[in-house]
Amino acid sequence: MTNYRTIDEANQAVIDKIVASAPFLLDVVPAKSVISALNNKVLLHAGPPLQWDEMTDPMQGSCVGAVLFEEWAANEDAARALLSEGAIEFIPCHHVDAVGPMGGITSPNMPVFIVENQTDGNRAYCTMNEGIGAVLRFGAYSEEVVTRLRWMRDVLAPTLSAALKTMENGLNLNVLVAKALSMGDEFHQRNIAASLAFLKEVAPIITDLEMNREDKKAVMKFLADTDQFFLNVMMASCKAVMDGARRIEAGTVVTAMCRNGKDFGIRISGMGDEWFTAPVNTPNGLYFAGYSSDDANTDIGDSAITETFGVGGMAMIAAPAVTRFVGTGGFYEALSISNEMAEICIDHNPNFAVPTWDFKGICLGIDARKVVETGITPVINTGIAHKKAGIGQIGAGTVHPPLECFQKAIVAYAKKLGMK
Repeated sequence: MTNYRTIDEANQAVIDKIVASAPFLLDVVPAKSVISALNNKVLLHAGPPLQWDEMTDPMQGSCVGAVLFEEWAANEDAARALLSEGAIEFIPCHHVDAVGPMGGITSPNMPVFIVENQTDGNRAYCTMNEGIGAVLRFGAYSEEVVTRLRWMRDVLAPTLSAALKTMENGLNLNVLVAKALSMGDEFHQRNIAASLAFLKEVAPIITDLEMNREDKKAVMKFLADTDQFFLNVMMASCKAVMDGARRIEAGTVVTAMCRNGKDFGIRISGMGDEWFTAPVNTPNGLYFAGYSSDDANTDIGDSAITETFGVGGMAMIAAPAVTRFVGTGGFYEALSISNEMAEICIDHNPNFAVPTWDFKGICLGIDARKVVETGITPVINTGIAHKKAGIGQIGAGTVHPPLECFQKAIVAYAKKLGMK
């Protein structure tokens, strides 16, 4: 193995990079200005590679909404015709340094966060959180959804961009994340503390910006109302950190987990860009009134990059307030889950202590070997989308990747190392 005598040495180098990472939020810009592939009729999507006719209904709905937002078509019928006839190219977010929640659909003029891992100099991107209710990421594409997306493009994004540019080196995300972790966030289903901490950083700056008073008021209200706003920042941060770490190109550390409604896919450090996939599962959890598991879509989204980093479901113990919302019972069940997750990880991250876990650090470095050896798969906190486009979120819960993904990755890496 190049530069490393053993797999353990390679894995240690990978997790050392994770610990040494320094993600900073720099700006909010149109996606096409930083992702060159979006300078044509292209849409990014969550998960491993996928085509239009393989997408579940909510992801197709998100595509329709993106086409209407971009004004590539005048109505739903025209948008669906454009999408089904192959006039639009689809690329996974992960292939262009990006991640996207739920459907992950990202179009050229959608604003994205820029997060730079200043340790390795690499960047990652993610769209902004739209709030709750009828939203694009869950497959809604009504006029209300498209109007909100255009307001985010025309008002919210430029305001946040102006605020972030006043910070000499951008916003230090490690500091903010450590603070919010101690306040009960796990950064997948619960981002209330982090979203408010973010607002605390930008609000004094926004109040001094020279801009329309009503626009300023609308931005402040949106940020105050959107409990999950920081999730998308955290996704970009985790992507930047894990992409920096996977430059090692050796070992069995999981560097990405994502799902597209059809397949669950993982990457490991020693196999670079190669995806290892298996059919995705449907989440288990709690449903909003009037809905049941019969209404649930299969799991979708790149947001499992948070669990890849060690938060989300891996850090269930950090967020007692969210455990019942995702159907995991209470404190002691959350403690049991996090203890079990530690069994498939290499270490604990010393940068992010969890007070409710006796100040142990969050899980660090999911080891695909340990997953295969123990049969324990990572637990992922997730929202549950209705299987029909346009309805949106109908609950929240947890989901597990198929064990087969990790088995395939280990077999492939063994072959790469010349093992029989």
